[in-house]
Amino acid sequence: MENDTKARILQSRGRDGRQDGAQHGRRSSIQGCRPPNRPGAACLAGLTAAVLCAAALSLCLGARQLAPGAVLRALLGMGTDAERAAADIVCYVRLPRTAGCLLAGAALAASGAVIQTVLANPLAAPNIIGVNAGAGLGVAACCALAPGAAALTPLAAFWGAFGGVSLVIALSRRAGASRMTLVLAGVAVSGMLSAGVDLVLTLVPDALVGYSDFRIGGLAQVSMNKVAPAAWVIVPCLAALMLLAGELDVLALGEDVAHSLGLRVRAVRLALLALAAALAGAAVSFAGLLGFVGLVAPHIARRLVGSEARRLLPGAALLGALLLTLCDVAARVLFAPFELPVGIVLSLAGGPFFLWLLLRQKRG
Repeated sequence: MENDTKARILQSRGRDGRQDGAQHGRRSSIQGCRPPNRPGAACLAGLTAAVLCAAALSLCLGARQLAPGAVLRALLGMGTDAERAAADIVCYVRLPRTAGCLLAGAALAASGAVIQTVLANPLAAPNIIGVNAGAGLGVAACCALAPGAAALTPLAAFWGAFGGVSLVIALSRRAGASRMTLVLAGVAVSGMLSAGVDLVLTLVPDALVGYSDFRIGGLAQVSMNKVAPAAWVIVPCLAALMLLAGELDVLALGEDVAHSLGLRVRAVRLALLALAAALAGAAVSFAGLLGFVGLVAPHIARRLVGSEARRLLPGAALLGALLLTLCDVAARVLFAPFELPVGIVLSLAGGPFFLWLLLRQKRG
């Protein structure tokens, strides 16, 4: 009799706890996701300082090295007539390129973190599951159909990226939603969408100027006219992701748990994937088909700041900006005065990481 009474009390407490969790919000359910002793705030501060240092290096280094004082005077418009050439290099070449690296790296890394969490697949990334290729097809089609509408390329890239990821998810679920199925479906869809880009450029050869740099990924021809429209997409999307950080954490607990906590899983998943597609598409619109940023940065961020979204998202964004900026600096100085597309350096660094991750997941 006593045992039956205890069992009923425990069941009642469990029901009350579930009701309280559904009524008082979803964020309380994920308070224990990040270990309390992890110095997440200190890591974020250190990453911010590292990004600022990388940006300073990007402004100073290149085929012509500039002193930090000359760069600062050029940015403040205080350069002398003798420093006019240096000021032009900083303002019209290196400043847009550095801003493009920071924005594209942050956008691709945050997009990768969201995609990996929503799909519960650590192998997912914008360049692997068709997001980048879809964005590239959208940009190519926009440039072919509306050559003078440069401001529309981020929007076209978004629809291409969102269509690519939606097609991959639909195919993987139809074939069996395993991690490897998702990756294979992404590779197949990426190949088809890349073929679509080649088809557009075969029919309209002048649609994309410097197509080889776009295909590999590069920022040599970036200007503020290309970066500014994408920035108006990237910054609000990053802010929106931070507002949805609690929902992302609840979704990471699994669909059943998320449903029990009152989360509208389908609507939240759609909103998060749309934001991830917008971020990746905006980055691709001016930086090309850069790979591996969205795969490498989120994994490193999880080791540094944990898996809680309110720390993971800014940590991944900072790491992505840092990684792309440093790779771009290396692409400029390794073989100076010759320059490599930054996509080559990223592939050389990210390819072995992806293989290691693939083998690690297979063993797991």
